[in-house]
Amino acid sequence: MILLSAPLILAGFFFLLIAAIGALRLPDFYTRSHALGVTDTLGTLLILTGVALLHGFRPETVKIFLIVLFFYFANPVITHVLFRAALRSGLKPWTAKKEQP
Repeated sequence: MILLSAPLILAGFFFLLIAAIGALRLPDFYTRSHALGVTDTLGTLLILTGVALLHGFRPETVKIFLIVLFFYFANPVITHVLFRAALRSGLKPWTAKKEQP
């Protein structure tokens, strides 16, 4: 099972690293949250799936898959709610300033 779980865990860490870089490099709340919402969900799902495969078929595996299922549905909803709250509170999206010739 380690041959199946190790690539999943490594891929999950890669996506979480990309999420962290996106959080540091992107210019405003909306783009940062989008990068985090997408890559954080995928990275966490891959890591938890790899851990579940590493444990084998035990009661802990069922719990891990329930966490994966909850996270799969909850994280996009939470991201959408944060976007909507930021927009309603008046936070304007970032716009690139064009240079004058």
